[in-house]
Order: sequence, then C-alpha cells, then structure tokens
Amino acid sequence: MNHGTTKEEPVRLLFEMTREDNPRLYDDLIRFNKGTKRVNRLRFLAHEGLLAQNWTVMPALTAAHPAVALPVQTPAVVSPGSARHTNQAFSLPAGPDEEP
Repeated sequence: MNHGTTKEEPVRLLFEMTREDNPRLYDDLIRFNKGTKRVNRLRFLAHEGLLAQNWTVMPALTAAHPAVALPVQTPAVVSPGSARHTNQAFSLPAGPDEEP
C-alpha cells in the first residue's frame, strides 16, 4: 500500500453478509433491492460511522485548548414552574376521573 502516490484509485468492495454477522445492519440493507440504493445506503452508513468514530476523538483534542472545552454552566436553583411544565410534558394524559 503506497500512500505517497497522488493518483486516486476507486475502492471496490465485494463482500457477503448474513443476518448472523450483524442483524441490525443486515435488516437495514435488505430493505433495498440489490443495486445502487443498497450501495448508497451502505456508503451513507459508513460515512456516518466514520463521523461518529471521530466524534469520540473531539474531547481529547479540545483538552489541549481549555478555553474551548469549558463546562456547561447549570443554574443552582430550578424554577418550580419550569419543573412542573417539564414534568407535564412527559406525563401521561389525564383521564376523565383524574385532575390535570
């Protein structure tokens, strides 16, 4: 493998995969008929996986620049009104016999 060349060659992949290898990936890819759509989906997943993998490197890079890696300031006191509103947003709807 020579990294010094400037000529870019396309990467060609041919592989077989069964559901036992990776059920989630297999189920996602099998939705598409073989061909361009399936290849594009795999290309998209590979790209997103690469970005996600590099995301874990970011905290280490920002540690060298403390001004960039400042902790998030959280309020010391939470407003009861805000807490009530948040709790209501995630609660089940009140039934006919219950108070809202």
